Amino acid sequence: QVQVVESGGGLVQAGGSLRLSCTTSRGSVGSYHMAWFRQAPGKEREFVARIAWSTSNVEYAHSVKGRFTIARDYKQNTVNLQMNNLRPEDTALYYCAAREVTTAAGKYDYWGQGTQVTVSS
Repeated sequence: QVQVVESGGGLVQAGGSLRLSCTTSRGSVGSYHMAWFRQAPGKEREFVARIAWSTSNVEYAHSVKGRFTIARDYKQNTVNLQMNNLRPEDTALYYCAAREVTTAAGKYDYWGQGTQVTVSS
């Protein structure tokens, strides 16, 4: 079983920035499709951003495009989510997920426990 561990959450004022990091317990983060999701209180979990394993193609939810950036750091073996110009509506528990390259698209095999991001107005 692969463990996924997130870090970097916290409390920030609106307009501020945070960087979330995610690593896997087995292998390089470059050997998985990686993604970030979030879940706000009373809402369903939603997709935030993802990065493909081989091409590093990225995709973002419309609500974060232009403010968030997902990228791999091969030296640190992490996938980072740089979040700028944060808004109160970005407040949520953020989850990192990893998908084996053989798993069908849209389904993630391994999930982290989540890291809380709170944006005050």
